[in-house]
Amino acid sequence: MDDLLKFLNDNSGALSVIFTAVVTLATAVYAVLTWQLVSETRRMRKVQTEPKLEITLRSVDEAIHIQRLHVRNIGLGPALQISFTPKVLAGGDGGKALLEELTETNFFRTGISYLGPGEERYSHYTQMHENHDAKVASVLAFDVSYRSATNEIYSETLVIDMSERKGSYQLGKPHLYSIAQSLEKLQKDFGHVVGGFKRIRADVYSSDDRAAEKKAMQEQIEKARAERGA
Repeated sequence: MDDLLKFLNDNSGALSVIFTAVVTLATAVYAVLTWQLVSETRRMRKVQTEPKLEITLRSVDEAIHIQRLHVRNIGLGPALQISFTPKVLAGGDGGKALLEELTETNFFRTGISYLGPGEERYSHYTQMHENHDAKVASVLAFDVSYRSATNEIYSETLVIDMSERKGSYQLGKPHLYSIAQSLEKLQKDFGHVVGGFKRIRADVYSSDDRAAEKKAMQEQIEKARAERGA
């Protein structure tokens, strides 16, 4: 014990320097971690108020050859004062005709004042079996500008490459569309029955029918017994 105390007394200066260095290093590490936590909190808060627009080409449920543009806000915040500048990147006259057809919907000219999270708008449709080769050779683009609720401005170019739709097909009808059609038919049939336009066809089985059936079965049993006795 005496030796340990003597060692500490003799080296107190060096030990003090080492302890100070460890405390300084720990403080620096803590400051870095705090700064990272604050930065991450800022990014999370920004994401919660940040809009994000996408433009996709989709077919309607009724027929795959009828397609239209869907403008959707996939961000967590609302998109405000949205403006569109459509243009043709490839496809020539066929691309121009396609762009004019899809952008007949008025919001491509007037813009959209508010588009909430998950909300979407869709354009006028085009029928892909008409002038098909020219349409699938087209590449369209939309310069989009909008702002967030915190007044941050966003500008980006969204591209629609029609060649990606080449060779696509659909087998049968989508399940949700088939279910909706079946429910609609069931509702009409039920309405006709309630309204008296149609009658339910049913075979009524009364107590007299059950008694007659039971009597006939009993006679068959007695007849079989008599035949075995003979």
